[in-house]
Amino acid sequence: MIDALARVHPDARIGENVTVEPFASVAADVVIGDGSWIGQGAVVLDGARIGKNCKIHPYAIIAGIPQDLKFKGEKSTVEMGDNNTVREFATINRGTAARGKTVIGNNNLIMAYVHIGHDCVVGSNCVLVNQVSLAGEVEIGDWAILGGHTAVHQFCRVGAHAMTSGGSLVGKDIPPYVKAAHLPISFVGANYIGLRRRGFNSDKIAEIQEIFRIVFQSGLIYSKACDLVEEQMPQSPERDEIIGFIRSSKRGILKPYNPGKKDEDVE
Repeated sequence: MIDALARVHPDARIGENVTVEPFASVAADVVIGDGSWIGQGAVVLDGARIGKNCKIHPYAIIAGIPQDLKFKGEKSTVEMGDNNTVREFATINRGTAARGKTVIGNNNLIMAYVHIGHDCVVGSNCVLVNQVSLAGEVEIGDWAILGGHTAVHQFCRVGAHAMTSGGSLVGKDIPPYVKAAHLPISFVGANYIGLRRRGFNSDKIAEIQEIFRIVFQSGLIYSKACDLVEEQMPQSPERDEIIGFIRSSKRGILKPYNPGKKDEDVE
């Protein structure tokens, strides 16, 4: 149902059983999948590709122009999968020439006032809590949870099943399965509670914790620690995912937590 007070361009491609509430705006170059809901005052701009059964809450803006001075008006998109919830006043910018698209997977909860910058890639089943801010070209893995007010620097990556505490400032890559907190952002353990909730058994969690003991607590530089993990730990998808993530990092990997250094003592 498209309300009479909504503004929907006739060229927009609207699926079956889509609701567009009063004062929402849908531009011409837009695709909205079956069963989706566009709330009052939401703005869906050119380049938006929204999947099935998504809920775009009031005053969210999808496919806004990138906040990048290098952007020259090139054609780009936001590609959003199915079953996503985007809460009030969230903003998701479309891509630039760097990647051409901003990508959101399936089954994500993007809470109020979240900002997702140009060319970001957010996986599936993620939770971005209120006022999370992702700069351009950030990558977030599946099942990641970013606590409220987390700010992620451009080009950083957060691995699958990782979790940050509220108010985190992320300037380094966070490997998969890590729980990160403090200022500066630091490794504080495996995200074992989240892993248990997602069906990881005790043996698998113990394996991940042992990998992190070598990587973060052995005192070795990360490249040597990765070599040692491969020597001492049997091959598994989780081992290879962690090691591959660390070795491919361009921003560098977060450091272990130093309890002797107060959070406010930031250089």
